[in-house]
Amino acid sequence: MANKLRGQGVERVMKKLQVNIELGQYYEAHQMYRTLYFRYLSQKKYEELMTLLYDGSVLFLSHNQHNSGSDLAILLVNVLNESGAAVSDDNMDKLGNLFSMMLPDSPERTNFLTNALKWTSKNIDGYGNSFGHPRLHQSVALTLWKEKNYQQSRYHFIHSTDGDGCATMLIEYHITKGYPSEVDLFIAQTVLQYLCLKNKSTASTAFHAYTEKHPGVTSGFPFLLPLLNFLQFLLQAIER
Repeated sequence: MANKLRGQGVERVMKKLQVNIELGQYYEAHQMYRTLYFRYLSQKKYEELMTLLYDGSVLFLSHNQHNSGSDLAILLVNVLNESGAAVSDDNMDKLGNLFSMMLPDSPERTNFLTNALKWTSKNIDGYGNSFGHPRLHQSVALTLWKEKNYQQSRYHFIHSTDGDGCATMLIEYHITKGYPSEVDLFIAQTVLQYLCLKNKSTASTAFHAYTEKHPGVTSGFPFLLPLLNFLQFLLQAIER
């Protein structure tokens, strides 16, 4: 019963704030969000606060109020940290969505992503590294790929486990930005970086997807390009 009442309270506040935003009263709405942030935080009402901040950030960003939306998104990460919230798929999907709505190359987006990845680096089963959770990296990589930011997309794919997506992005990257003679270099660098991160499974997936799908790789193993043959042998040797 108490949870239901708290949920209704947040819903009423959200409706009031939404009206302010629809009327173009962005400054007033933003200040109200920040006031509620400090109030709920001091009362340790973490669940209500996370809902409030996420929905508010989406609302501001969808109205092109990027500074206010990004501010609430960064506050959301602060709450995730302070509350000890689980690094769940739902939370990471929300962070990925907020990242996709922010302005590319904005300082706020960079700050948000840095803090979000730092939070997801906690309690990662099977990874235990400081780079951040592979699921969030994958979400960010897909967004950057849509924005044609291939270099940064590649970085985040390498810290994910999406070898097939990485290969497809690399093919587009090479065809649009690279030289025909670099067809083997694009995948070689990626495979070696996956291996340096001890992610041999994703390295293998990326290599085979790339060589099967790339129109510039006209034959299977043994390949015409020596570097591709080397990578094939290397991956086979590591599997043994």
